[in-house]
Amino acid sequence: MSCLDCSCILRTPVESIRPEELSESSIHECLADSDLAWIPPSTGRNEMVFCSSNVSHYELQLQIGRRFNNLTSIYLARHTPTGTQVAVRITDLENCSEEHLKALQNEVVLSHFFQHPNVMTLWTVFTAGSWLWVISPFMAYGSARHLLKTYFPEGMSEALIGNILFGAIRGLNYMHQNGYIHRNIKASHILISGDGLVSLSGLNNLYSLVNNGQKSKVVYDFPQFSTSVLPWLSPELLRQDLSGYNMKSDIYSVGITACELANGHVPFQDMPRTQMLLQKLKGPTYCPWDINTFPRGESRIKNSRSGVDSGIGESMTRTMTSERLQIPFSKTFSPAFHNLVELCLQQDPEKR
Repeated sequence: MSCLDCSCILRTPVESIRPEELSESSIHECLADSDLAWIPPSTGRNEMVFCSSNVSHYELQLQIGRRFNNLTSIYLARHTPTGTQVAVRITDLENCSEEHLKALQNEVVLSHFFQHPNVMTLWTVFTAGSWLWVISPFMAYGSARHLLKTYFPEGMSEALIGNILFGAIRGLNYMHQNGYIHRNIKASHILISGDGLVSLSGLNNLYSLVNNGQKSKVVYDFPQFSTSVLPWLSPELLRQDLSGYNMKSDIYSVGITACELANGHVPFQDMPRTQMLLQKLKGPTYCPWDINTFPRGESRIKNSRSGVDSGIGESMTRTMTSERLQIPFSKTFSPAFHNLVELCLQQDPEKR
């Protein structure tokens, strides 16, 4: 039996958390800076449902996911006073590392501060003993990654990809206009509601370009990203050198996400990390797979001169070939879509 099912948790005193109590002083200074003008969203957001900070008001119905090395459990639940279906994330704070706590703080603070229909919002955050409860809207279709695995294992149609990316890019553009780099764009962080609203989530790695009222041109903050996130990260972010990176790194991640949705497979996922970096730095550029990319009767992939020079060699070629041979190439994508992905995945950030 899970400790969450134990009746003792319902008797635990509940304390509401205010966003400002969770924030670090540096975040506070940035958000409170009068020189930072926040740009309002262009359209209205969904009306927020009032959800109480009382554990007994939530009926947990089904576990739908886990996060933070299984320290966070995500449930479909019913808010009994209103009958509203909600998503409930319950995190064991006692076993969280300092890095996890900082990520939780960042997400909670910024999700309250951002106001845009295409950015995921949190309705209520409170503690029950050593457990952090986060209540948010229930996104009936889950993530774009969930849709891929469940309904589109060979990739989505261009029309569906366009609808999903349009909402995600609107949310990302809002963040960029307000001086933030997302640093975590991927299909699993694009959520879709029952009425088709696309919301960008995964705010725990956001970083602000604005400090003391001044907007930096580049960033040199290189957190310890999980290995699972590396395929989506830009070459300049992976290099971690004195050139730094900026908002264009998110554009690269959009291009990788577009390929993920188109191919049903995460680019570079099966590559060793060194080969992944070399491939991103020296090419060839990843692309959506269709009939025009690999015509029938021809070799699915050729050894690139850049691959040989970089030391990637046959092992990389063999990995990419084995991936592509498993995909039936009966679909086509428009030249405009291929061009969009190519522009997003330019190795030079200034060309994106």
